[in-house]
Amino acid sequence: MCRRYYFLLSFLILGGFVIFTSCKDKTSEMPPPEIQVINVIKKDVPLTRDFVGQVYGFQDIPIRARVEGYLLGVHFEEGYPVKKGQLLYTIDSQPFETQEASMASKVAEAQTYLVNAENELARYKPLAEINAVSKSDLDAAQASRDAAFSSLDAAKANLRMAQIQLGYTRISSPINGLIGKTEARTGEFVGREPNPVILNVVSDISKMRVEFFLTEAEYLEVARNFKQNVSDDGTVNRENPKNKENLTLILADGTTYEEKGSVQFLGRAIDSETGSILVQATFNNTKGLLRPGMYAKIQVEFEIAEDAILVPQKCVSELQGRYSVFVVDEGNIVKSKEVEVSDRIGDLWLIKEGLAENEQVLIDGLQKVTSGMVVKPVVTEFESQISEN
Repeated sequence: MCRRYYFLLSFLILGGFVIFTSCKDKTSEMPPPEIQVINVIKKDVPLTRDFVGQVYGFQDIPIRARVEGYLLGVHFEEGYPVKKGQLLYTIDSQPFETQEASMASKVAEAQTYLVNAENELARYKPLAEINAVSKSDLDAAQASRDAAFSSLDAAKANLRMAQIQLGYTRISSPINGLIGKTEARTGEFVGREPNPVILNVVSDISKMRVEFFLTEAEYLEVARNFKQNVSDDGTVNRENPKNKENLTLILADGTTYEEKGSVQFLGRAIDSETGSILVQATFNNTKGLLRPGMYAKIQVEFEIAEDAILVPQKCVSELQGRYSVFVVDEGNIVKSKEVEVSDRIGDLWLIKEGLAENEQVLIDGLQKVTSGMVVKPVVTEFESQISEN
């Protein structure tokens, strides 16, 4: 009985050892896991910064009442395009017509005086030659004629001014553009504060101006990195191709405006109160999407990073302000490398230090690996989720 028991026990222990050994051998023979990696990206990339700007029409012309009076008519549709020379407003013209008539009568009166003075002078001249009248009488006749001539000039100038004032009662559009909401309605008195003086604004929106500001330090960085942007006289070098349509406009909803812009104007001086300088850019507005008063971001290219090292942002881990990536060496061993990141380029990180051009970086399964682990790298192509503009 005892022998049978010991034999059975020995058989169970030996069988368990064989099973354990077999499992261990199978485990040690398992292939390394497949891990997706990408080759480090190396290329020249523009480094940009965003600035908040405000949009204006290429021309924003205030429509002013240049004479006082009651508004008789509004001759346009608010918010619609108007043509240059199109009648916009009419102001009561009766007081100015009366003034014009009065000035016209004074011109006629001055012309009569001039004719009389010239006739008188014509009679005195032959008499003075035969000493029939004194020299002083001739001088007086000449002075009367000259005074009458000057009076006629003054009367004509007053008439011209009255005609100009009368013309101001009909207000026409100075440009082709888009007109806004009227600030006065028919029957209102206009042209004198606190009544409306600026009645409306007409904007040329075929092109748009966008104004933004650079700090003094930012201006110096741009000027030094892109010397070709500024001419020797301090103005924008518009002939340089790099200054033509190289600005990007990002709208309030986060979308990128489809047309590029260019710098047209650089401020004369740094504002002593704000420490910034004004920059004005222009954008074509072919589809009429942009409107005056909008706020948008201007994306400005500051410099070109040549042979920049880039990796997808999902490859980079961050812990307490320190950044690292997993790389696979020639022996397919995973290693953690600390890197110094710089700018974000879309969904990529610009790596300032820590990576070389020929290294492979893990892009998937970062939570499943540790340093020293052997893996089977599978090279894949990174597809950006952000379209390039």
